[in-house]
Amino acid sequence: MGTTVDPAFEGVAYQPQEDVYFNDGREIALLHFVYGHPQLEEMRGNPQRVLDAIDEYGKTKKYLMNIGPYKAKTVVELIAKEKPQVMVELGGYVGYSAIAFAAAVQAAGGKQYWSLEHNAEFAAVITMLADLAGLRDIVTVVVGNSADSLKRLHKNGDLKHIDLLFLDHIKPAYTPDLKLCEELELVGPGSVYAADNVVKPGNPPYLEYVRQTVKQKRDAFSGADTSSPRGNPKLVYESRFVEGWEPSGVPDALEITKCTGVDA
Repeated sequence: MGTTVDPAFEGVAYQPQEDVYFNDGREIALLHFVYGHPQLEEMRGNPQRVLDAIDEYGKTKKYLMNIGPYKAKTVVELIAKEKPQVMVELGGYVGYSAIAFAAAVQAAGGKQYWSLEHNAEFAAVITMLADLAGLRDIVTVVVGNSADSLKRLHKNGDLKHIDLLFLDHIKPAYTPDLKLCEELELVGPGSVYAADNVVKPGNPPYLEYVRQTVKQKRDAFSGADTSSPRGNPKLVYESRFVEGWEPSGVPDALEITKCTGVDA
């Protein structure tokens, strides 16, 4: 696609990203690849071995739009530091993030990992690979539109608070979904957000929102479209940009944001 790949990734990078790079059968092909792998028995109950098999497919078969091992390390370290009891991801794809992060949440003493995925076929892949990794007791996969799923889980009392939110679904939904979480009081002081792909393909509206001061958010709040979530402008955020790479070796980054308080 004409994008420069970091030389350090030569020989270990995923296959190049094609013009059509998902929902073309490769996700089910991945499932068959993993469950037909000669080392399948070694993968059972071993999250890292399952991640290694997913990476193997991405390196030798076809590109997969996973967070990959390089940026995932940043989030795993964040989980170890923050020790979330409940983590939610928006956009699960084939389960790479769910496996890597749920294992880290479990190791940090956490109890629940929610994976919200719009595509039912992808959700099935997540479920089967997370089960193979031995994470059935902590990972719950929810199929449907992210906003609808958040509202339903909140209404039913299944999800009351999010300690760590990972955003990796469609980019225009990042900001309204975060604002929805604010309005539902699913997030608040102490909550942390990790947003992927803030360079490739980029997400300027999200970066602008989480970097705004309370005054800037309050000024925008009164004139915001009431047909969409408007959020809670009183929440105080500290946000930082963490450089990384796509598994294909293309530069990207995460935005790590923490809610540090409420401005009355």
